[in-house]
Amino acid sequence: MGPRILVTGIAGAAGRAVAAQLAARGIPCLGSDARDVTRLGEDATAAAAVRLLPATDPDMVLDLRRLVDREAINVIIPTLTVELPVLAAARAGFGRDVRIIVGDPAAVALANDHLFTAWALQAAGIPVPRFGVPGDLAAAPASLAGLNGPVVVKPRTFKGTHAVHLLAGTGSVSWKNLPAGQLVQEFIPGADYVALVFGTPPRNAMAPVAVVLEKTKTPYGRAGSDEVSRRVPAAEANDVRKLGLAAVRTLGLTGPVQVQIRRRADGTPVVLGVCPTLGANSTWAPELLDAVLATFMLPAFNPASFRRCPAIPADALG
Repeated sequence: MGPRILVTGIAGAAGRAVAAQLAARGIPCLGSDARDVTRLGEDATAAAAVRLLPATDPDMVLDLRRLVDREAINVIIPTLTVELPVLAAARAGFGRDVRIIVGDPAAVALANDHLFTAWALQAAGIPVPRFGVPGDLAAAPASLAGLNGPVVVKPRTFKGTHAVHLLAGTGSVSWKNLPAGQLVQEFIPGADYVALVFGTPPRNAMAPVAVVLEKTKTPYGRAGSDEVSRRVPAAEANDVRKLGLAAVRTLGLTGPVQVQIRRRADGTPVVLGVCPTLGANSTWAPELLDAVLATFMLPAFNPASFRRCPAIPADALG
């Protein structure tokens, strides 16, 4: 039996991009989304699309399980950031042969919170921007010494919108009045990259994949600032590629991961954030989807197969 693939978030740019790559390979897929899928139109690349409950609904996993059983799905490719922690935690609730292409729950939870990500990377010696949270900055103004220039304020976790704000400075900011759940991060002015990594478990036969994309030079925060301008040749930006791989390994992520990286004024690359899923920019790196499809051929005992863990033998329980 070949792969029967479900692509979530089919109404979004990432879902459509993944479905288009599958279609180009002659592989049909089913799409799902909490948004109105009837508006996809005739240019939709999924064979069909169904509407599911949003990831914030406690019954979303049950809704998804019923769809997987009904359509005999055996590969789920999530493309929505908000659903990743839920699907990572719920993997054991699906059939033994169902692969959900998302990392382990602990690693995904770590990557889902920008503050936890920054703490983990900093502790491992991975360069990150200077950072803090509004409550600490309000309570200890001296901690602002490292954030005396432009800063970025963004939600610690993704809530359905990328509400990122660039502030010219911190002198006039009332930190105690900022909403809870925000991260304050030093603004990094240099070249902007995204390292697309397919992380693999330690001691695994599959080699990790890493492709570096460079973004446009559109000023930060303006329309188009997140668009990719080119795929960086393998001989260039090797420090960015190595940093992306190191970040993924440090966080323990497996599968497709997007690592946001910028260079300081002195050229040093630093990690701004991590998102463990295939994005719309994966069209620039077909190797990532190739790696996803390759996991379908792996046996259940291979940790890179993205199946739930095999059952413990009865004689091992004593």
